[in-house]
Amino acid sequence: MIADTVGEGAGKKIVVEKSTVPVRAAESISHILSRNSKPGVSYQVLSNPEFLAEGTAIADLLSPDRVLIGGEQNDEGKEAIEALKEVYQHWVPEERIMAMNTWSSELSKLAANAFLAQRISSINTMSALCEATGADVSEVAEAIGRDTRIGPKFLQASVGFGGSCFQKDILNLVYISECLNLPEVAEYWAQVIKYNNFQRSRFSKRIVECLFNTITDRNLIWVSHLENTGDTRESATIYISNHLLDEGAKLSIYDPKVTYQQMLTELELVSTAKNLESIPDSVSCCPDPYSAAEG
Repeated sequence: MIADTVGEGAGKKIVVEKSTVPVRAAESISHILSRNSKPGVSYQVLSNPEFLAEGTAIADLLSPDRVLIGGEQNDEGKEAIEALKEVYQHWVPEERIMAMNTWSSELSKLAANAFLAQRISSINTMSALCEATGADVSEVAEAIGRDTRIGPKFLQASVGFGGSCFQKDILNLVYISECLNLPEVAEYWAQVIKYNNFQRSRFSKRIVECLFNTITDRNLIWVSHLENTGDTRESATIYISNHLLDEGAKLSIYDPKVTYQQMLTELELVSTAKNLESIPDSVSCCPDPYSAAEG
């Protein structure tokens, strides 16, 4: 524990909370430290959430859109905020560094990921409407994106968002809302995940329908969810692949960053009893997209 490593009379110490955590985690950390601190030692716990995407983490760190620093709104807290702010000012312009209270900083990280996920689910609902009406979702997305109030980012229709962050952070918001007796807020954010799961299912069913409702022993090519990374956590690919395996498909998978064993492990985690034993025989890992396409 941190308090055990700090000797008596060490003075003021700053603990920086970097990971995405439940709101008010810093408050809990502060209480634990204060109850276990030694004489002559005081702590300030700051919230400094990361906004780093896998594959672009270094660039995100060197040139961030913003840096959030949350702390207690008293003299000691503001002093700690200024100390951390000075560290960032070595490479981040001061106008990009935002000081705020601890809860605002923690909640801002969850809210940012939730809004991005919501945007993905929103354009995916439009994709379903476009398929039903004959509209082109890419044209609709471009038209929406040219509205300067909306912008073009995260408006590419897809099989849904993947990765660990979006779903985890939305579920965190759902939990917080329920704990604060805000069931309508909880239900609103839960619907984002519910639609994301529906989009995965809708996409895999479309594949089956396009192949005349039978994909038994057919070879299908697939890739992972995040370009140029080996991150397969909560990948939409995994869930769609599982549904296709249930239908009897054989998958030829190509991904330059993901190993065959990792693919099998992810598929086994979400598999049904129906296809669990057949996964190794139904999934092959290919060295390039051309051999995967050949099956």
